[in-house]
Parts: sequence; structure tokens; C-alpha cells
Amino acid sequence: MIKPKNLLIVRTDRIGDVVLTLPLAEIVKKHFPDCRITFLVRDYTKCLVHGHPFIDEVLILKELNGKPMLAENIKNLSSRKFDSCVIVYPTFTLALIIYLSRIKQRIGTGYRWYSFLFNNKVFQHRKFAEMHEVEFNVNLLRCFGINERISKDTVNFNLSAGYKPELEKLLKENKIDGTKPVIIIHPGSGGSAVDLPAAKFKELVQQLSTKNDLQIVITGSKQERKLCKELQVTETVKNFAGQFNLAELTYIISKADIFISNSTGPIHIAAALGKNTIGFYPHLLACSAKRWEPYSNKSVIFTPENNCQDCAREQCRKQDCMNRINMQKVFSVIEQKIKNFSGSFSE
Repeated sequence: MIKPKNLLIVRTDRIGDVVLTLPLAEIVKKHFPDCRITFLVRDYTKCLVHGHPFIDEVLILKELNGKPMLAENIKNLSSRKFDSCVIVYPTFTLALIIYLSRIKQRIGTGYRWYSFLFNNKVFQHRKFAEMHEVEFNVNLLRCFGINERISKDTVNFNLSAGYKPELEKLLKENKIDGTKPVIIIHPGSGGSAVDLPAAKFKELVQQLSTKNDLQIVITGSKQERKLCKELQVTETVKNFAGQFNLAELTYIISKADIFISNSTGPIHIAAALGKNTIGFYPHLLACSAKRWEPYSNKSVIFTPENNCQDCAREQCRKQDCMNRINMQKVFSVIEQKIKNFSGSFSE
């Protein structure tokens, strides 16, 4: 059994992937309290890891034009004398960097052609979505003799939004003051999933905007400004698309009572912050809710009301499956949640 003393955890892909890897730090510290834990992430996700109570150091992957720099990363990692590394997100380049950094214990998947670069292999096929992503991640710790069984009841992400006075001022200026339930709608996904059509989101916003005791906020990236603008059906709907970096978006999400989106990174931020989440997921196995839904008991998932078999991305789009999600059912769930907050739903 490996007993890590100076551990590197590598997760250099997207927002949701990083969030769903955060629980590993606390679990390792639980079994090896003296172990030093470092996370290697990309620059744009570093805010999700900074301030984590069980992570001792955060390293940023050195990149040029979006590609890892071999020599620079090897030099950076070698100098820190890691004895163990868990490569949660494997690529050939990352595996080679870890190997050439002379980290003695290298833990990664056994199902890639370059898996010979790992000397501790874990054999699990994530593509079949047999469990949730966070559970796949935790299984990588078995090489340390850690056989932790997590659940939505027991998982801890330890994600912090921090305090940002400049955003408090912005919210106050837009009359988002916590006196009414705040609903955030994030209609994009950055192409990571097959999305609910914009018209469906607009239908939902129109229904919600008739209620006087709600504050509706639209968020999205700069590339999603046009999409988000379509949802600004009244002046009371506040559209912040393209205004926030990831740290700022995390803080805005921390102010929500309900977060609504497709399968995308910010929904995992919301779940990690303990928010009520509503997500729209296709039947497509690669985007399966079983693997990628918010890992929280406060989430509700909607999928197309058709019996799609062996769904493929192109087939899903061609048959317009996501358009078969009943928005009245979605509205009813939101209505019930709001009643639980306020006891009434004003007209």
C-alpha cells in the first residue's frame, strides 16, 4: 500500500471536472493527516481551488497557446519532490510530464495506450457512466488503501466563494438584495452538452417574471451574450452575461436560492455551494445525468420525455430531443421550492 507524504493531484480540464475532484483532498487528509497535498490545475480554474482548507498548494499548468509546455512543467514539478501523483484527467502529454518529473508513485487509468507511464493503474471505464464522476475520482484513491464510499449525503467540496464587496455593490445597484428569492438561469454550456433550446429557457423566464416575489438573474460567458439577451424579457430580469470572471461568477452563484442550467460547470459550483439546482440533461451517454448531474440531494434533473435508445449526439440534435422537456413541470418544481422558502407565491 502506498502511503503518500507529498501528493500531487492533477486535474487540468474544465470547471465541473475540477469541482468534482475537490473532495479527494479532504478524504486523503482524513487517512493521511500529515500528507501535503498540491493541486495542479489550469489558470482559469485556480479560483476553485484557492482557499480550500485541505489543499496546501496550488500549481498552475504552464501552457503556450493552450498546450502544456513540457520542459517548464517538468522543471516545476521536479523541484517539489512529490512522492505520489494522482492523474485524474489523463492525456499523453500530462502522463509524460509526470513520468519525466520522476514522481515515484504515478496513479492513473489502465485503459489508455500510454498507461505504461503509470505504475499504479486503476481499471475503470468512465465512458459507460456506471457511476458518478466524483465517485470515479474517489476510486483512484484505492492505491492508497482508501476505500471510501461517498454519497450525496456525505460528500464535502469545501468550495468557498469568498467575499467581494464590489459585487455586493453591483447587486445592490440592481436591487438584488436578498429580500426575495434569487433565481439564476445560466442557459449556455460551452458546447459540453446538448442544450435545452433557447425558446424553452425563454418560456420559463416569461413564466417566472410574472411573479412579483422573485429576482431573476441571467448569467453566461461573453460568447453567450446574444443567447442571454433573448431571455431578458422584462427590465426586472437582470442580465449579467459576459461581465464576470470565474471567481466573480462563483460569488454571484453563492447568492442564489435556485440555480438553473444545462449540464455545465457552473451547475457543479452551485451544487458544491449547497444551492438548489435544476439541470437539463440529454439521454446521451457521454452527457449522462448519472455521471454528470449535480452531486447533491438538492438537485432536480429533467431529461427528454422520449424513450431514446443508443442515443448519439447528432441523433439527439436531429430529433430535437431536448425540446421534449416539459417546461410546465419545471415551473411547478420551482414553484414548490419557492413556496418552501416563502410560504406563498405572489401574483
